[in-house]
This record gives sequence, structure tokens and C-alpha cells, in this order.
Amino acid sequence: MALFKNDKKTYNPLMFLAALWPGWMTVVFFMYLMYLVPRNTSEFPIPTFDTLKEVCLNVDTSIFMKSVIVFWIVWIIYFAFTHLKLLFWNLKRLKAFRWTKECKALKWWNTEVTFMSIPLTLAMTINVLFILWAIFIPKLWVIVEYLFPGALVWFALVWVLALKLFSEYFLRLITQKWNADFVENNNLWQLISAFAFVMIAVWFAASSAMSTNITTATIWLVASTFFIVLASSVALLKIIVWFNAILKNGLDESASPTLWIMIPILTLIGITVVRNMHWLHGHFESEFSAWTYIMFTTVIVSMQIMFGYIGYVVMKNNWYFEHYIDWKEKNPGSFALICPWVALVVFAFFFLHLGLVKTWVVDKFSIMYFILLLPVMYLQYKTIVTMLKLNKKFGL
Repeated sequence: MALFKNDKKTYNPLMFLAALWPGWMTVVFFMYLMYLVPRNTSEFPIPTFDTLKEVCLNVDTSIFMKSVIVFWIVWIIYFAFTHLKLLFWNLKRLKAFRWTKECKALKWWNTEVTFMSIPLTLAMTINVLFILWAIFIPKLWVIVEYLFPGALVWFALVWVLALKLFSEYFLRLITQKWNADFVENNNLWQLISAFAFVMIAVWFAASSAMSTNITTATIWLVASTFFIVLASSVALLKIIVWFNAILKNGLDESASPTLWIMIPILTLIGITVVRNMHWLHGHFESEFSAWTYIMFTTVIVSMQIMFGYIGYVVMKNNWYFEHYIDWKEKNPGSFALICPWVALVVFAFFFLHLGLVKTWVVDKFSIMYFILLLPVMYLQYKTIVTMLKLNKKFGL
């Protein structure tokens, strides 16, 4: 890894975003298993080793389907390994960096918020590990209820870390009059704290949706709701304040990708709400109209397209793609280009299946279904190409 290889002083916590993107891509390939491989959804809410084994051993399953399942699993393994490799590399570099004067200087400025990329990435790690456990451990669903309390402890550590980092940063921000005119804050990096909180919320919501124990599920629901409220409040506050700085001083070119950071935040908010709706349905038999799903997912996708278009126009105008992807300029913030589009791909699966298939607007596996899936797959392909370019540039 050429970048930062010999000089720990040049490290930046935003490099954790390099580990975040392969975690997102692991989730993307899991979405294919989730929605395109048949299973008993009432018994197994997510794909597992046993459901995949059953499909692959079924004589009625085509060779093509079996090959595609293996293809998706291979990519899950690759991206999960890449995520863990880059995570441990970052943790090692962070351990050395934290004792430098550059780290202390970073913590005494608004840039301290970049440390929120640590709990953000660690929360993704738990998602990645759960995916690996689900598809590689036989009979996992027999003991899954015993795993949720253990996962709660693990996530509580990430929870504490996120709140600790944010409270320290926010306390200094409001008590020490940092850069009161926000001249050097003409970007949306501050939203990374909301990103971290909603990443924690989405995992809590996953457990509340999957657990059949009402006590355990309710604990997860309350926790996910807390972090959704916290993330939404922080995002709203910071968008108002920092957009004001952008309008006054112009956008910091090197931080242009932050205009897209609302895309993954919206994806995670949308998934959390859907999962909590499943909790209400599973434990209280609350019925939600199919049209509820299409309206809700359409709102989320519409907002994502809006932020995506604005960000694209700005970055195209200031030549960001050429400077920071195709040319020699290096900035760890460039990895913020990746997460938004991977997140959009993930939520596209929710929009297609919950918004369109569930409402019978589109028949699953029909010609129209695959026509709608094709641009999602193309976006995923372009995202992977961009990721590989950035990794090569940074020597990862």
C-alpha cells in the first residue's frame, strides 16, 4: 500500500472510507441472493446456507441459476475479504497516527468530525460478518435468537464509540467558537456523523425485523428509532448550517463528493423504516398497504436522484472526476464518491421489489423486471470500475 506507507503523519481517518465501499458492495451482491433466489420467506427472512444449499441441490434448479449463485457468492467473499483487509490496515495506521501532533491538530478543528468514519466503518463490518455467517454456517437460523444478544453487545461498543467521538467533537464545536464564520467549512463532511448514526440504526432495525422474540425485537426497535432520530436531527441541522457556508463561500472543490453523502444516508433511513414496518407486522399483525411501500420507496429514490443530479452537475463543472479519478490528484475524500452509488444500487433493489413487484406493477422475472434491473447492474459495474481506479491510485 503505497500511500501513507512511510509517513504516519500523512494519514487521514477518511481512509476508512476505502474499507467502507467493499462492505457496501458485499451487501449489493447479497441483495441478489435475497431477491432473486427462491426461499421460504416466512421461515427464512434472509438467504442462509441451508436455503442456498436446498436450491443448488434441487434437480429442478437450472445450471444457469446454480452458476449465478456461485458467481454472487464468490464476489461476496472477495469484497468481504477486501473490506476486512482495508479495515485492519486502517486500524494499524490509526494506532500510529493517534500519537502524532497532526492527529491532535485534527481533533482541535472542525475536521475532527472525520473520525466518525471509524464507527461508520465498524458498523458496516458487523453487517459484512453477519452476511458471511448467514451464507456459510449451516443451521444458523436454529440458534439465531441467541446471536442477537451477543450482537447487541458488539454493536453497543460501536454505539458508545460513535457517541463518544461525536459528543467530544460537538462539545468543542459549541463551546470554543471554532471558525465561527465557517469560511473553511464549505462542504458537507459534517454529515458523516449522521451517516455513522444511521448505519448503526439500520443494523438494530435488521435485528428487530428478524427476531421472533418480542422482548429482544423491541429493544432493537427502540435502539434503531433512537439513532434514526439522532441521525435525522444531526443531518437537518448540519445541512442548514453548512449549506449556508457553501452559498457564501462557494464549494470546496476537493470536498465535492460530500454533496452525494445524503444518498447513502437516505438509503439507510429507508431500509430502517421498512424493517421497523416488518417488526410491526410480525409482532402486532399491523398490515401495511402495498401502496404504502411504493409511495415511501419512491420518495426516498426521488430525493436520492435529486442529490445525485446536483452533485454530478457540480463535479462535472469543476472537473472533479478528471482531477481526482483520472489524473494525479490524491484526496482520501475521493472515496466518498463510491458509497453513494453503491447505496443507491442497494435501495434500488428495495424500490424494485417492495415498490413495484409487491404492488403488482411489475411481475417478478418478467421482461420489464430485467429491463429495470439492467441500469442498476450497469451502475454497479461503473461503481466497481471507479473503485478499482481509486484503489490503484492510492496503492491499496
